[in-house]
Amino acid sequence: MNAKELLAHLMHRPAAFVRRPKADAAASADEANRRTLHRRAVEAAIWGMPLVSFAAMREAFFRDAGANYGDLVYLSKPADWRFQITTPSASALYVYFNFNTKEGPVVLDVPASGAVGLFGSVLDAWQTPLADVGPNGEDEGHGGKYLLLPPGYDGQIPEGHLPLRAATYNGYGVLRVIPATHANADIARAIELIKQLRVYRHGAASPTTTRYIDIAGKPFDAIPSMDESFYEALARLVGEEPVQARDLVAMAQLRALGIEKDRTFAPNSATRTVLRAAIREAHATFKREAASCEPFWSGSHWCAAPSVGQRTGFSFMTSDHLEVDERGMVYFLACAPPQRLGAATFYLGGFADADGAALSGEHRYRLHVPADVPVEQYWAATVYDLETAGLVRQAPKLAIDSYQQTQKNADGSLDIYFGPSAPVGRESNWVYTAPGKPWFTFFRFYGPKKAVFDRTWRLGEIERISGATIH
Repeated sequence: MNAKELLAHLMHRPAAFVRRPKADAAASADEANRRTLHRRAVEAAIWGMPLVSFAAMREAFFRDAGANYGDLVYLSKPADWRFQITTPSASALYVYFNFNTKEGPVVLDVPASGAVGLFGSVLDAWQTPLADVGPNGEDEGHGGKYLLLPPGYDGQIPEGHLPLRAATYNGYGVLRVIPATHANADIARAIELIKQLRVYRHGAASPTTTRYIDIAGKPFDAIPSMDESFYEALARLVGEEPVQARDLVAMAQLRALGIEKDRTFAPNSATRTVLRAAIREAHATFKREAASCEPFWSGSHWCAAPSVGQRTGFSFMTSDHLEVDERGMVYFLACAPPQRLGAATFYLGGFADADGAALSGEHRYRLHVPADVPVEQYWAATVYDLETAGLVRQAPKLAIDSYQQTQKNADGSLDIYFGPSAPVGRESNWVYTAPGKPWFTFFRFYGPKKAVFDRTWRLGEIERISGATIH
């Protein structure tokens, strides 16, 4: 090809080889950066879900209960829908507290449980259980002083104290106090036990100043917000806590979002737009993954807690990696897991009906509960809103449990009905679901017996039914 032919060829070369204007290249780079930022924000939400859930609970403790460190918030009667934490039982009496060890160790003084059922856990800000409490915990039901230690503490442990070493300064405790029945006398004994619990700074001149704040029937909104404020809460907690070696890569990636220690989080409007889209994607992922579980019984749609969580005491640290995805889903769905699931409590999740279809509040369903549920204490089936993993707002009835007076079948079994209105003739066996809202249920075993774990007792499937009259 001579020079004249080469010139003619270049003048007629395809458009793909023409140099793009600088404006187009800049727009392409901006779009690539936006996509990268979006992916970083989604992964940050999955990684940080435990911290943000903790932050929401702590905020409710201060704001809604008017509590301070050293106070105990409790329910003097089972929860109604105003108790908005992730997947609470609507049958137990809860005790909740926050602690901060920045200024030194904190003591949780637990009395002997006696005839009142007591169990629960103390957790760090990542919601990793530090210890279980009560008859199936470190004190074995005899009571004891749990000493909550700050990161890197190397001081002396006072005699008679059970040391709990945390990787964070912040943490919390959730205890369930379980009366023998819901009769007034048994409830009074349970509340008496609650008021023997104490939380105080170790070495305090007066360790008896614990306030007991009853929030029964009062708003307590500890559900994390699935909007751009999620990242504000994440930035706040990242700033408060030491960085762990397992999180060094995540911390580097957070910098793209403007989140790092000793830096004010102030995203511009373009970044906020990306954050809103990212948290929507993360939220959808949590809901999808929650409903995608291995069956507990062959051919069943009931599933147990994720296996990695159980195997690792809910640290999610295996021998070769941190199971971030599973951890994120668990702490969207729940809070305060025990170190040893199955010792004091065990639960199964129901997210689909017998045909595998997602549960929706406008439909009606029936669950058959065979006789002789294998529990030492009680069982409960509670309904939750899949959007929030909290109790269904405005619900007139949240759960069916073995404390309640229900209609039994001739063989001692029980049928539970879920739907927007009670079926005629079975009102006592009904739990409300909100029309148009996706929902799920946890079936809990308190004091589970062997027949649960060897699977010789089997819960029925959730069957969709028609009509409001049951024959």
